[in-house]
Amino acid sequence: MKINIYYGGRGMMDDPTLYVLNQFETVLNELNVRVERFNLHEMKTKITSLPASINDADGIVLASTVEWYGIGGYMTQFLDACWLYGNREKIATTYMCPIVMSTTSGEREAKTSLAIAWEILGGLPCSGLCGYVEDMVSFELNKDYQNIIEKKAENMYRTISQKTMSLPASNQAVKRMVDVTSKIAMTPQETDILSQYAADEDYVARQREDIQELTSFFKEKLEQKDVDENLIYIEDLKSHFDPHGSVNATYKFMIKERKKPLIVEIAESELNCYYGNMENPDVLCKMDADIMEQIISGRITFQRAFMSGQMQVKGDFRLLRMLDQVFIFESEEE
Repeated sequence: MKINIYYGGRGMMDDPTLYVLNQFETVLNELNVRVERFNLHEMKTKITSLPASINDADGIVLASTVEWYGIGGYMTQFLDACWLYGNREKIATTYMCPIVMSTTSGEREAKTSLAIAWEILGGLPCSGLCGYVEDMVSFELNKDYQNIIEKKAENMYRTISQKTMSLPASNQAVKRMVDVTSKIAMTPQETDILSQYAADEDYVARQREDIQELTSFFKEKLEQKDVDENLIYIEDLKSHFDPHGSVNATYKFMIKERKKPLIVEIAESELNCYYGNMENPDVLCKMDADIMEQIISGRITFQRAFMSGQMQVKGDFRLLRMLDQVFIFESEEE
């Protein structure tokens, strides 16, 4: 049997949790249990990779010290890593004994937090241990306290060796509800590197500057694109406009790929083109953009597009025929 101990305190000499863990280890060693301790405060940069160490353990001890409030940052970080990177199938068969000692208050709540966290991860519970220590010397010299610690270690050994079952807990239902988030595709090592970059203020500032430059660049491109789209076909119509006599007509081109209609106004042989809307034009034309491209390039005429059914027309057909007279498009092949 192998049991891993994960200690989330600060490693202070007068930490009562360390005394309890030493007593635990003594009892387990006497029972021929292999014990390996992981001091999280000494492994700050490796915490995200520690869940893999659970894979060869039959049970674990999560130990922390309440110095002012809660289980502390190291233990929280380790539990986060178990959630993100831990082997859920292995955790589901691993027993956990929570040990929390306090020099202030809140040891019971902290022990309960560890138990709940492990159950939400899918793990198996063991009866834990918690207590308040006001004077470290008197605590260590108290034989009754020592017997309690030894009994807890023996109970953990029996629970694991006998694979003691427990009734279902609602925390398993909570696990099913919250375990819908996509798992991180990065390895723990890649996550550590990313965290180091995120903590580098100079690096973050440079990245923000780069993002702002890229944002400005693409914004200008989009604005330029909008300008070009608002002028499409208009310059072609103006450059090929050749009126004969006095012409007065209004045309509305509904081009499928364009958001707004193309309006062509001819008043006293003066041309005005723009994208917008017009009620009751003399001629309404509907077509695809590729048909308009063919007309502009001189491959077909307005009249031919209408006769072939590629352009639908509504209005004065006499004014439709006039389009080919005032707009002279010549094919590049001619």
